[in-house]
Amino acid sequence: MSVWDSIVGQQRVVGQISAIAAGDAKAIAQSWLICGPPGSGRSNIARAFAAALESPDHGMGAEPTRTTAQVLAGTHPDVTVLATDKVTIGIDEVRGLIETAEQTPSTAPWRIIIIEDVDRMLERTTNVLLKEIEEPSPHTIWLLCAPSAQDVLPTIRSRTRIINLAVPPVSAVADFLVEQDHVDRNIALRAARLAEGHIGVARLYANDDQVMADRDELIVGVLGLQRASDAVLLAASLIENALGQAQADVQRQAEAREAQFRRINGLGAKDRIPPKLRGAFNAIGKKDVLKRQTTRRSRDVLDRALNSVASIYRDVAVLQNNAEDAVGLINLENRTPITELSAHLTRAGAVQCLEDIATARRRLAGNGNPTLVFEALFCALIAR
Repeated sequence: MSVWDSIVGQQRVVGQISAIAAGDAKAIAQSWLICGPPGSGRSNIARAFAAALESPDHGMGAEPTRTTAQVLAGTHPDVTVLATDKVTIGIDEVRGLIETAEQTPSTAPWRIIIIEDVDRMLERTTNVLLKEIEEPSPHTIWLLCAPSAQDVLPTIRSRTRIINLAVPPVSAVADFLVEQDHVDRNIALRAARLAEGHIGVARLYANDDQVMADRDELIVGVLGLQRASDAVLLAASLIENALGQAQADVQRQAEAREAQFRRINGLGAKDRIPPKLRGAFNAIGKKDVLKRQTTRRSRDVLDRALNSVASIYRDVAVLQNNAEDAVGLINLENRTPITELSAHLTRAGAVQCLEDIATARRRLAGNGNPTLVFEALFCALIAR
């Protein structure tokens, strides 16, 4: 199984970069910007590319080499990944990466730095990175990930080679769920359709009945909005569900990290933590760290909710333009109320609803109060 077999729905890009990884090392660009919508597999592509660049078999062997396994597991000494749990990437984190980038690789041909969500950098942080991107160390490769090239500064765009990922087709995502998670085919197809090509969200829907039920509740709630009181109640329910999902996810991750810490240090589940390890162990579950992670995760859940709400008006537009046979509906289970809404709304009204959702997204990104943001959004949708 090659390193590329786990990449879903990106055959064109895989063909290009696998050939580059196996080609002349002197001709490889040292700064890359991997762009694609959320869930398209940006970070997975970056890790696979890193493994192909570092491994002697360029990631094409039937069995993964030790180097490939280390890169994919995040334990290779010459591959560094920055994946923040904060709303923004800090300037000190980037300075630390630059110090690492200047070091000669210890065992592999390249020192590779992967930055997920580079669009989360503030401008002054990006400027710190810029000089290193312009003149990278001879043995260093930077792999930056962002939703689109427009989400990073023009100075970064102009100094990187850009890879654009496609939205994975529903069939490819469903196949992945069936093969990797052994999900029932019908459930996999529904999860992939509702996730709109987002692999991580599809996996979540397919494996977590409560998350799927929360989405169904949200869609029914939006379609049933009639009064301002409905908007207030729906917003409260959504925020409560998002916080619950975020807290559960963060707690699971903390427990997994604690279990891994024990395993790495040869400790059983009930063993006492030795005094010399106690500080590092306690840092995993620090309240301020968990609170920050919960805030970030709840933002992700709310962003996903906005995508779900937008899918209603996308379906409305599809019906208004007689395009269902060509592109299909996302919310097939709610076809009847969506058809009624498409008859009630004008085409301009449907577009304005999508603009209202975009406005709510900008307000959330600007640290607006989530409850007020969604109350305002749902009231605006009623007014249309």
